[in-house]
Amino acid sequence: MVCVFLSVSPLVAAKKDDGSQIQPDNYYPRVKIETTMGDIVVELDRRRAPITVNNFLRYVDKRAYNDTIFHRIVPGFVVQGGGYTSDFNGKSNFPDIFNESGNGLTNDLHTIALARQNGPHTANRQFFFNVNDNESLNPGRDWGYAVFGLIVEGSDVVDAMSEVETEYSIRLNANNVPIEPIVIKKVTVLPPL
Repeated sequence: MVCVFLSVSPLVAAKKDDGSQIQPDNYYPRVKIETTMGDIVVELDRRRAPITVNNFLRYVDKRAYNDTIFHRIVPGFVVQGGGYTSDFNGKSNFPDIFNESGNGLTNDLHTIALARQNGPHTANRQFFFNVNDNESLNPGRDWGYAVFGLIVEGSDVVDAMSEVETEYSIRLNANNVPIEPIVIKKVTVLPPL
C-alpha cells in the first residue's frame, strides 16, 4: 500500500474589483448622486440585475461618475449621463457587459437603466433615468435596456432635469444636449439600511 500525502498551500484569492465586493451581502444597495440640480438616491436591485448593479458600483467605487454630465435630455422619455465631462470629453470604460434586460424589471417612470449601443451587449458606463413609462425600451422581439434600480429620493430633481432647455451639440454630434450643463458632482454608496 502506497500512501500519498499532498501538501496543500493556502491560496490567496485575488481581491475582486468588479463591484461585487461592495456591500456583497446587500441585495439592494443605495447610491446617492449629487448633481448641480439636487440630490438623487437610487436603490439598486442586485437580486434581479447582479451583473449590471456590480458594474455600476464598480464605476461608483472608482469615482468614475464624479464630474460627468447628463448629456442627453429627452422630455417625457429619458435623462441620460455618466459618460462625458462638461467639456464633452468621453470617459474611459470598463469592458461591455451582458444585457440583463430580461430580468423582469421594466423601464417604468423613475427607474434607472443602462444605456447601450445598437448591439444588445454593448452597455458599460452610461445610465439613464426613465421619465415616463417607456415600454418601447423593454425586451420583446429585440433586446431591451436593462433596468437595475429605482429612484427612492429626488424624483422631483430628475423631473426638473427632463424639462431643461436643450440644443444640438457639434462636439457630440447630437441633439438634446442641455444648454446649461447638469453636472454629476459625486456618486457615493450609502450605508446599508
